[in-house]
Amino acid sequence: MKSNEELQKNVQDAIKWEPLLHAAEIGVTVKDGVVTLSGIVDSYAKKLEAETATKNVVGVKVIVEKITIKYNNLGIKSDTDIAEEIVNAFKWNWQVPQELIKVSVENGWVTLAGQTEWNYQKEAAQTAIKNLIGVQGVTNNVTIKTAKSDMVEKQDIEEALLRNWSIDAEEINVKVVDHKVTLSGVVDSWYQKDEAERIAWNAPGVWNVHNDLVIEFED
Repeated sequence: MKSNEELQKNVQDAIKWEPLLHAAEIGVTVKDGVVTLSGIVDSYAKKLEAETATKNVVGVKVIVEKITIKYNNLGIKSDTDIAEEIVNAFKWNWQVPQELIKVSVENGWVTLAGQTEWNYQKEAAQTAIKNLIGVQGVTNNVTIKTAKSDMVEKQDIEEALLRNWSIDAEEINVKVVDHKVTLSGVVDSWYQKDEAERIAWNAPGVWNVHNDLVIEFED
């Protein structure tokens, strides 16, 4: 296992490596694989980038995110202006079924609701928002429900996990109940945990994925 000091330096270096971020803006504390990020940034995109950079560091088990977004005067926008920009952003993204997604904004915080057929559409809606000025955060309450009543095949998901070079599928348990998939077991990194979930979401008929995978890193 990495020491707290070693993991802290690794995370700091990862943040420093990202062109969008200024390392001085973000504080990093570490205890037993739990990484806490703090500080002030001037965009929602930077906040997400810091989280992503941290996730990609080997040895990180849990992220506690306490980063605050503070826009300058040019970045302060009304909720109405932000909502209008979101609707416009959806129009230019073919992956977003804009007619199926409802948007509300309160004090810069965006809430998405509605129902789509695929998880990539839900994620695309959130991704379309991240670079918009004035956004403080996003709560994505969009649900998934396919038009077809395909039954989720457990074996198909297991085989897809086996095909992926980055995942030790033998350490992952797949449970299917109706349209819900639960992943449990052990992975080596945040990347593998997210990748396993992405693969599960790609199975036809999946409406919900519960990711219970535990990250355990060993040298």
